Order: sequence, then C-alpha cells, then structure tokens
Amino acid sequence: MTLFEELKARGLLAQLTDEDEIRDMINAGKATFYIGFDCTADSLTAGHFMALTLMKRLQMAGNRPFALIGGGTTMIGDPSGRTDMRKMLTKEDIDHNAECFKKQMERFIEFGPDKAQMVNNADWLLDLNYVELLREVGACFSVNNMLRAECYKQRMEKGLSFLEFNYMIMQSYDFYHLFKEYGCNMQFGGNDQWSNMLGGTELIRKKLGKDAHCMTITLLTDSHGNKMGKTAGNAVWLDPNKTSPFDFFQYWRNVDDADVIKCMKMLTFMPLEEIAEYEKLEGSDLNRAKEKLGYELTELVHGKEEAEKALAAAKAVFANGGVSANMPSTTLTDENFTDGKITVIDMLVVSGLAPSKGEARRLIQQGGVIAADEKVEAFDKTFDKEAFAGEGMVVKKGKKTFHRFTI
Repeated sequence: MTLFEELKARGLLAQLTDEDEIRDMINAGKATFYIGFDCTADSLTAGHFMALTLMKRLQMAGNRPFALIGGGTTMIGDPSGRTDMRKMLTKEDIDHNAECFKKQMERFIEFGPDKAQMVNNADWLLDLNYVELLREVGACFSVNNMLRAECYKQRMEKGLSFLEFNYMIMQSYDFYHLFKEYGCNMQFGGNDQWSNMLGGTELIRKKLGKDAHCMTITLLTDSHGNKMGKTAGNAVWLDPNKTSPFDFFQYWRNVDDADVIKCMKMLTFMPLEEIAEYEKLEGSDLNRAKEKLGYELTELVHGKEEAEKALAAAKAVFANGGVSANMPSTTLTDENFTDGKITVIDMLVVSGLAPSKGEARRLIQQGGVIAADEKVEAFDKTFDKEAFAGEGMVVKKGKKTFHRFTI
C-alpha cells in the first residue's frame, strides 16, 4: 500500500484540488507542504492532533513539512465555524503562545536543515503595506465569491467584522509567500478551511501563472478536530500542566464505541492490519481497544513512562475500584482545614475540579460529585483529616474525572 492509499484507508483525506499530482508527489516523498496553527492559547489541543500526526507520517516518507505559526493571522482571528468574534490577544500573548507551540511540536516533527522548518507568518504579514497589499493581492479576490464561502456564512448571520473578512486574504498570502520563498507546493488543513485554502491556490496561479504547481488538501475533520470522533478541541490539552497524562489517557479511553476504530486509524501509527483485529471486537470487549487507543496516544504525547502510569492508574480505578498514586492528585495542608474539617466545595476549588465555589455548588446540585464512594448531596458536606489517611480519598466529578486527595 502506498502512503497516499494509506492516508485514504485511514479516512484522513476529504477534498483535494489535484489528486493525481498530489498522490504522485506524496508517494515519491517530494512534497514540501505546510499546515498552519494560530496561537489562540498557550497549548496545542486534541483538535490539533490529527494535523501533527499527519505531518509526522508525511515526514517519515521523505516529504518536508513546514509548521506555520500564525503569529500574524492570530491578530485577526479566523471566523471559520464561529458565531462570534474571537478574543483579541496582545502581541505579547501571541508570542508566548507561539513559543509554547514550538516546544510541543518538537515531540512529533524533526526540525533541522533540510528537514522540517518552523516559520511564523508575523515575519511577513506584520510588515505589509496596506495599500501595496490591496494593489498586489486585493485585485485577485472576488468579494462575491468570498461572501459565498462557507467560512463566513455563520458569521454573516450575526455580523462579520471587516477585520475577520480579511482573514482569507491573509491565509491565502501565507501560501503565496511560502510558495515563492521556500518552494512550498502543498497545503493541508481542516475541512472548514477549504475556502480559505482555495484562496491561496488561486492567488498563486493568478500571480505566477496557471501552470504553478500548488495543491490543496483538506482533512476529514475541521480545524478543531470535530468529526474525528470524540474530540472536544480546547477541552483536552497536550500540555501536561493543563491536562494531566492520566486525564489525557482517560479522554481517549472513554471515546464512544462508534469512534474508537476511527480514532485508531486517524491518529495512531498502529498498522491497519492490527487495527482490523480490534475492529472485530464487540460489546465490553471494545474496552480493550479503548485502552489500546488511550495508551498509544498518551505515549505519543507524553512518552512511554507516563503512558504506563496512566494505564496502571486506570486499571486500579476502574477494574478494582481502588486508589492509584498515578492519578491526578492534590495534597491538602493545615491551611485548607477549618476546625479540622474541609468542605467538599473547597476541595473542588482547591484541586481545580471546579473553577469557583458557584460552579462547585452547581456540580453538587446536579448530582455530579461522588466523594469516598458516596454521592454528595449537601453543599455543606465536610470531611475531617482522618478521612484522607492512608492512600487518601478519591473524588469523582461526572462520569469520567477522578481526583485523589491526600494530606
């Protein structure tokens, strides 16, 4: 099976501009391609995962990736798939987020001379002269066509700002710049980016001639990872300080039955033949496939040691109903107790299980908190220090979030 056939078999590809040429170039390891990442947070998320693993697959076959950090486009904000305008970030915030992205990407992609390269579109977008841009690029875009683009439709209903309207032009200019300066001939992105990405292909051909070899491919998911299965974008971070390895493992361990094989194909590097064996499982046996999925992805992001710990912790909690030292935990001190007692509300807040006391009350009211194997029904429920002796106490939030408290 060729690489292109494997990408199709894994369900990764959605729309392509020049399929035959793309297939030949990828299979020969001659593609120089880019994927863009806007710096809207200080960590990549599960929604970025497919793009990262795709870059790794293509690089392993000899193709050259460009990881484009959107230091410039983040200052505008992509309206795709949104009903409201994105929060405006400062340049300092964007620069900080870009540095965080770089560190995480290095776990997936090999950077260096003649290998992968990381570029930041702030380096060329922020220095553009507005009038020159209008003359050079603006004439290549039809406002009528832009307004018909899927990426603008939702925003048009509630009001599309002129700032956001320019996003397509900026993203298109990225491909134009990378094509001219680095010979980047291919772009990948989420399926919601199709209109924006076509703009780049069309810009290159209008400026440099119809024979310019530039190609566009969108993935089966959107740029937030939706349609990949049970993904939730910003809900799950790749930064272990924001989502612990245990919680990361649990996120994938708890995918819906209908999504586990889909996620295996799209995200892991397991051979398709091995995945086919897991595809035969039904009912409770599917839990083995879910454990395998959680382990494989946790190892990719956090390493083998953390994956082993997460697997062991999950088995202790779910199989034996026990406490594991490897699950997320909080150590309580004397300062957390009043007259030798601590309320469940304070436990939820100090551990980060709830961002505020109001949210903690809402969780309790909805019956979503279990402490020491009993549902918490009273806001003033307290525990004394003795309740945390030995291995500590496990608090469960919702169906899938576990946290250990010790003193």
